[in-house]
Amino acid sequence: MPVGTTHLSLSVTGPTFLCGNPWHGDADSRKRRQVDAAVLDCAAARLSGRWRRGALALARASARLYTQHASMPRQLLVAAVLSLGVSVSSSVGAAASDWPRFRGPNGSGVADSAVPTEFGPGKNIDWRIELPFGRSSPIVVQDSIYLTAVEGRARITLAIDRKTGQIRWRREIAGDEARKIYSGNSPASSTPVSDGTNVYAFFGDFGLVSYAPDGRERWRLKLGPFDSFYGLSGSPVVLDDTVFLVCDQNSGSFVVAVDRHSGRPRWRKDRPAAKTESFSTPVVLAPPGGTPQLIVSGTYRLDAYDPSTGEIIWWVGKQGINPIATPVLGDGVVFASSNGSDAPGYAGFDQLLEMADKNRDGKVAAAELAAAMPDYGEHFGFYDLNQDGFITRNEWDFRRTESVSESGLVAIATGGHGDRSNAQLLWRNKKIHANYSTTSPLLYNGVLYIVKGGGIMTTLNPATGDTYKVGRLGSALGEYFASPVAADGKVYFTNVEGVVTVVKAQPLWEVLSSNDLGEQTQATPAVADEHLYIRTHKALYSFSARPK
Repeated sequence: MPVGTTHLSLSVTGPTFLCGNPWHGDADSRKRRQVDAAVLDCAAARLSGRWRRGALALARASARLYTQHASMPRQLLVAAVLSLGVSVSSSVGAAASDWPRFRGPNGSGVADSAVPTEFGPGKNIDWRIELPFGRSSPIVVQDSIYLTAVEGRARITLAIDRKTGQIRWRREIAGDEARKIYSGNSPASSTPVSDGTNVYAFFGDFGLVSYAPDGRERWRLKLGPFDSFYGLSGSPVVLDDTVFLVCDQNSGSFVVAVDRHSGRPRWRKDRPAAKTESFSTPVVLAPPGGTPQLIVSGTYRLDAYDPSTGEIIWWVGKQGINPIATPVLGDGVVFASSNGSDAPGYAGFDQLLEMADKNRDGKVAAAELAAAMPDYGEHFGFYDLNQDGFITRNEWDFRRTESVSESGLVAIATGGHGDRSNAQLLWRNKKIHANYSTTSPLLYNGVLYIVKGGGIMTTLNPATGDTYKVGRLGSALGEYFASPVAADGKVYFTNVEGVVTVVKAQPLWEVLSSNDLGEQTQATPAVADEHLYIRTHKALYSFSARPK
């Protein structure tokens, strides 16, 4: 089981059950009505505080019907398994109230905690502490908050007392300043992870380093250099005695498993299908009675790895490119999003030359691109694949061809072996793409939430992918990099300008409050023990309904 989560799964369905053919005949209709009734009983029991008993009834009914007719329609079964909501989380190494990795328990973004609706520099604030610059998100383990930062060559890991906001310790390692990445990223973008005691941090121009709770360095593992214009920003995760890290880049992508006690690699597997850089953090699937699986969202494919061997158990292709979003799990279903387009995202190279090639040498220099296409100028290195200072026809055509792929938000049934691209893709919503895939989806109380630039938020039916509501988050426009989190029947959305919008968690959502911190941020908030922790580019805040 993953550190920080105990998966209480009552699903007894298999891949065939989720993906079967439509029903036929009167007898089958009667069986379908029985399952519908079981689903409703489960929902009613949950609302009345007796949801576990209702869930057991649903599981037993589903098991009986599965043995009788293993070909129910996917929509009904997705609805059935998702009616149980997100997984119950407790602790293996971390406490139930901890937030031990990016997006909390198994990356779900969900906490069982009461946190304030209204807050800010002068309201419901416990403390604020100035910090060095960083884009990583805070994690919470026992009585400490951990995060990373950068100052010059220093790659910093900080431990902060969650009650007082005082820095307990600060540890530094030296990064490699020669490894230049996109200015909108930094080596301190990956969020650390904890096994409930020790902390593990990744810096894209160094590698992994582990510290004990008192700040003693336990080990370090140098990795790279990486072939990534934007810089690696996926975060490590912990399962049992192993730290996992996915390193998807323009060439030489791999996933590595590291012994959390010694820092020695246990295995390392190349990812040849991941042909370009991606930025997603994996999650751990714990099938009932089965072997845990590491779920990795990459370019063109979503893979399920055996954590003990690194072998791929199953995969689903026909995915988009450059995923940033972390997948989220329902019971037996993975939701993931990625970029892509039905048509090339760029003009042809001849058009590019006409617009930008001022000296008519048949290639485009950085200054030429910036002058002709300012929005593309700062991304010049992404197109200059060999980093020789020019974009050639072959390089531009490669990126142009690559931009055509499947995209959007997908629901994938888990299980099986080998290529499951056709068998396990439950639905795809292609309206959810591009900027949507910067933030991760959130599954909370049977509803999917996802936000994109401009403050456009969408709620969807996780069983079908159909939209419940699309709207703007009040006046909180601008860009969104922080992923949404949920607690206490509310969902929290944070834009780059530091405006946190709180909405009522329901399909037809409504804005409850807008809270302006007045500082830029790209970090995802942490929720633990009735406190909301928000890291900005300048500081870390603690908010609670009853600040001390």
